[in-house]
Formats: sequence, structure tokens, C-alpha cells
Amino acid sequence: MDMLLTEIDHVAIAVNDLEAAIAYYRDTYGCDVEHREVVEKDGVEEALLRVADSYIQLLTPSREDSTVAKFLANKGEGLHHIGYRVDSCAEALESVKGHGHRVLDEVPRPGSRGTTVAFVHPKTAFGTLIELVQENPA
Repeated sequence: MDMLLTEIDHVAIAVNDLEAAIAYYRDTYGCDVEHREVVEKDGVEEALLRVADSYIQLLTPSREDSTVAKFLANKGEGLHHIGYRVDSCAEALESVKGHGHRVLDEVPRPGSRGTTVAFVHPKTAFGTLIELVQENPA
């Protein structure tokens, strides 16, 4: 079987105060925000801070009914999910489903910064929410 995961795209951290988290990473580690976006569909605001060829993705809810708001209420701040880059999100998602694993997205969907994404259920993946991320040419 060929390796579907090509590299780590991002480590997502759920935070209550996005500005304070950005300041922490900037002041402590010298990381600057490379991309910032509100993803209305998911009810989150994100800030991406580049580390080598990957990102730290800071997430905060933009509305009270978002999954990140529920995560923060239940678990508090911390690691939310890992994003892995794949060449084809559709192919990787079909492989996950073909192995009998649960997914949150039955088909790939648009993600932030022009990517195509799909999520794998954490109960399938040893308690880790996994995001499959396909970068698309601009």
C-alpha cells in the first residue's frame, strides 16, 4: 500500500482568546500569523502560524453552537486535531472508509486557505480527530 499521508499540515489548538494565543506564540517563539480566516460553515476563526513546512492552527469559536465551542466547554483549551496532508483528499477518505473506519465527512469539502478537507472520526483513530488536507493550486 502506498503512503497516503505526505506530511503534517497542521496541529490545531482550541483556545478561548485568539489574540492572547497569537501573542503567546509571537512573543515566546517568534511565530507570526501567515493566514487568518473566519470559516463560517464551521463557526470558527483560525490563525495559522507557519513552523517549517507545517502550521500551528489556533482555533476559537465564532459562534456558540460550533464544534470548537462545544469542545472548549467540555474539555477546555488544548489540542483539538491533527491535519495530515494528502495528495488526494477523495482517495484518502475512500481508503479510510474502505478500511471500515468512521468519518465525519462522507465526501471532501472546501477548507480554509483554498484546501479540500475531510475529517476522520476520533473514535476510529484512537481518540484523535484527524483532518485530511489536500492543498490546491491557487
